[in-house]
Amino acid sequence: MAQFRVGADIGGTFTDIVFLGPDGELHTKKISSSVSNYAKAIADGLSDVFEEEGLSGDDVSEILHGTTVASNAILELKGARTGLITTKGFRDVLEIRNLRMPRLYDMAWDKPPTLVERYLRVVVPERINVRGAVRQPLDPAEAERAVDQLLKENVEAIAICLLNSFANPEHEILIRDIVHRRSPETLCCISYDVLPEIKEYERTSTTVINSYVMPIVSRYLDSLRQDLDRKQVTAPLWLMQSNGGLTTAEEAQKKPMNIIESGPAGGVIGAQALAQRLKLQNIITFDMGGTTAKASLVEGGEVTRSLEYQVGGGIMMGSRLLTGAGYMLKVPAIDLAEVGAGGGSIVSIDAGGSIQVGPESAGAEPGPLCYDIGGIDPTVTDANLILGYINPDHLVGGAVKLNSAKAVKVFEEKVAIPLDLSLEHAAYGAHQIAASNMIRAIKAVSTERGRDPRDYALFAFGGNGPVFAAGMAAALHMTHIVIPPSPGLFSSFGLLYADVEHHYSQTFRRLVREIDINELTTEWDRLTEQATNQLIADGFVSEQIQIYRSASMHYQGQTFELRVTMQDSQLNENAISNLEEAFGQEHEHTYGHRAGIEEPVEIVNLHVVGRGMPSESRVPERLQTKLASSRVSRAPRQAYFGRDHSWLETPVIMRSDIGTGRAGPLIVEEYDATCVIPPQATVNLDDYGNMLIELSANQ
Repeated sequence: MAQFRVGADIGGTFTDIVFLGPDGELHTKKISSSVSNYAKAIADGLSDVFEEEGLSGDDVSEILHGTTVASNAILELKGARTGLITTKGFRDVLEIRNLRMPRLYDMAWDKPPTLVERYLRVVVPERINVRGAVRQPLDPAEAERAVDQLLKENVEAIAICLLNSFANPEHEILIRDIVHRRSPETLCCISYDVLPEIKEYERTSTTVINSYVMPIVSRYLDSLRQDLDRKQVTAPLWLMQSNGGLTTAEEAQKKPMNIIESGPAGGVIGAQALAQRLKLQNIITFDMGGTTAKASLVEGGEVTRSLEYQVGGGIMMGSRLLTGAGYMLKVPAIDLAEVGAGGGSIVSIDAGGSIQVGPESAGAEPGPLCYDIGGIDPTVTDANLILGYINPDHLVGGAVKLNSAKAVKVFEEKVAIPLDLSLEHAAYGAHQIAASNMIRAIKAVSTERGRDPRDYALFAFGGNGPVFAAGMAAALHMTHIVIPPSPGLFSSFGLLYADVEHHYSQTFRRLVREIDINELTTEWDRLTEQATNQLIADGFVSEQIQIYRSASMHYQGQTFELRVTMQDSQLNENAISNLEEAFGQEHEHTYGHRAGIEEPVEIVNLHVVGRGMPSESRVPERLQTKLASSRVSRAPRQAYFGRDHSWLETPVIMRSDIGTGRAGPLIVEEYDATCVIPPQATVNLDDYGNMLIELSANQ
């Protein structure tokens, strides 16, 4: 009996399903996302693959899932009714935030509404100092009063975050025990379990977000499990975390804060794995779907992670300064820059008479205008259809037929005629503006972080990524592009490459030069024990467990930290010196300078990552893709490549037709994506089935 590992990723427009067998056998399915019930699309997709390939639930060994259900709850403000218990005097931390403004000099900007209204935020008199000593004991009667006050308001979840509890959780545990006694069914989490780190707003916000989405995620995963059971799929369910590692469904229900941005993480992890096989150490990933485009950096073979990010703040451009538009979540996450540009992004004319692309999107319902299922506004997909890049009879292997005539008519009426442009110039202008918007995301993770994109390969995927990749790379003077197999389903495919990971942290403020090595060893060992115990509970034996240590550090007096990996296996004076030097190098790499030897360096937080490694490779060396199943028409068609080339008769081929190399212009059509290769570019197919596109340096 074949045992398939299944990746399932929910996107804004499509839900992607990938089956991977132990011998590399691959089955894929793309199905429209079911907005009202995301679990339904997964169950329907599994049923379709079962029917088409003659499989059953017994053929599935595990399911790896990336979901947007938690982030959607925050974006739509549809999380649980949540209460907060905090220290007297700190009731309004969620309102005051950290005084960051996403729009400089905009006096009309309003902060997003708090996830916990003020009357649901109650305080208790208590005080613990920064070293964990109790200065004012917590009166149990006061704690009971606070709990009862929230229970009378019928809250579904309670977040508990007391001042300096990261150093001593005694009072938080007392309140949690009272909640469990008074109302066992009410979900409750304490900040010491969620984020035992300094910085009051970040810790409070993270604890509140965890509580806010906990009932939503719990209900969703229970519903998904029931749907899987009805399909006779009894395989374990693993969730992709924002940090790029997998976790169990049970752990995700306890700490849903770790899966807020699980959707985009899969593609970056898959790109990292394939890049290692290609011996590419430095790549920029570019993932463009139906609603957004995301970029991330893989440097030295390692994904880059941020220590915190904003949730529900609109487009994430990765700026370290212009933050505050959303809700602060201080958990490790793959460092992404995001723009509102996708195939469904709406094309319009702004007040100044210029073409505007996004951030509004047609989404999955009604979808782009050419889908002909209710859309009334032109979109990026309509522009690409007019330019000849997309086959109207081939989207999703021909399952979705596009109405070209309608796209042309509305694009003329709403864009071309009002701007006195020809149809192709209006469509190409929209295409270029969408590309320029997405280039901002690539610059946000490269040039704005001190990295030159010319030193990186562009790894493009998503349903629309291969359409734009060559043009964007040329604008950035990048010369190497990789398009992986099944690019339109690659975020789902990338889930199959991920390893199980658990991240733990603890505030440990000490000047590096004054540090007690025994004290440091004890704290890091405690975090290591937490990670090891969790991985053992997940089913890993000691030989499969890998532990990685790092520290968040800054020059004394700085507000923000940089995370530095602890390379030495043994902690001694030499290792501490190496850690300080590594921080100086990272500071110079990131900010362009470092302080002199006289400037003291301070450790702020310690981090441990526990990784569960499988006994054998999760992904076979060779993949058996069904290229012929795409049923591509080989008739060439006219495609527009700008004023320099105008309309060109462009061959339309399958990936397998590339062979040892072809020169552009070309259009490569597949079941899940279309790749546009412009004039003066060449493309080759490597042994792994990747398309390798080369651009001339002066293009």
